[in-house]
Amino acid sequence: MSEPRDLRHATVGDDQQDLRLDRALGELFPSESRNFLAKLISNGKVSIDGTPAKKPSQRVEAGQAITVEVPAAAPSSLPSQDLPLTILHQDEDVVVIDKPAGLVVHPAAGHPDQTLVNALLHHVQDLSGIGGELRPGIVHRLDKDTSGVMLIAKNDDAHRKLTAAWNTDAVRKEYLALVYGTPSEDRGIVDAPIGRDPRDRKRMAIVEGGRRAITEYELVERLRHASLLRCRLHTGRTHQIRVHMKHLGHPIVGDPVYSGPRWRGIPDRKIQRVIESLHRQALHAARITFPHPRDGRVMTIESSLPEDLLEVIQALRPSGAMGSQPVEPEPTG
Repeated sequence: MSEPRDLRHATVGDDQQDLRLDRALGELFPSESRNFLAKLISNGKVSIDGTPAKKPSQRVEAGQAITVEVPAAAPSSLPSQDLPLTILHQDEDVVVIDKPAGLVVHPAAGHPDQTLVNALLHHVQDLSGIGGELRPGIVHRLDKDTSGVMLIAKNDDAHRKLTAAWNTDAVRKEYLALVYGTPSEDRGIVDAPIGRDPRDRKRMAIVEGGRRAITEYELVERLRHASLLRCRLHTGRTHQIRVHMKHLGHPIVGDPVYSGPRWRGIPDRKIQRVIESLHRQALHAARITFPHPRDGRVMTIESSLPEDLLEVIQALRPSGAMGSQPVEPEPTG
């Protein structure tokens, strides 16, 4: 039986006259990535006026007939694994999940499986392929021990559009962070460049010449020895909120890399025990707002604080404070 294929046809227009073939294909077939199209050219899957194209750099002329053979997406080389996964939203282009703390996003050294990608391969049945492979398109990452909302693309077109919008004002990323102490101002902006820590390459730090990073924060609740902050990312650097909160002088509770065991300085032994039992940074991706890649409609998906963080917040509330109600992001204007 012949392998399933998708033949696509187009005619080179005046706007593509004398362009490189791979660039012209990018304009004629915008739903595919330029790298993927270049690979198809190299594999003999692109014809010009019935003749196989020679290389991605050859020039095209207006009026030429282009045929592109897109092979069926290959099965992922990664195993599908039935891991618990909470799906907050799903449609033909995107899936939004509520990532638990402790779950690694991608297979890597030390974590060959049991990751979010393995779980998505089991739970999501209509992936149409990213770069020619049936796999989910990870638009952004959360650290292993950060919980909350994550956005995943199901196809190349959605992945490319969401990735392009990610560090623009079209996407709004809001987190809830439990930090030691209370900032002197109820709201503010940290604008400080982040790069690899020259003393420890496994950490990030505020460094001269680093990539610009901007975090907006707002006080949500004053607690004993700590505060709950709402943080909005205007950029997406590695460990950005964790590094910026440390720079602010109020590192995130439970962060083993950027705060250490600061709970030891708290005189209340009960609070010490609660924080010591957390075993992860108290950081939660609470809300994401993004333009849907198919029609541009604005979508907002939220995730409630998980129980482990709610228990710590309740323990830090002043004696007599009312109940343990989930703290949600306020509506945006």
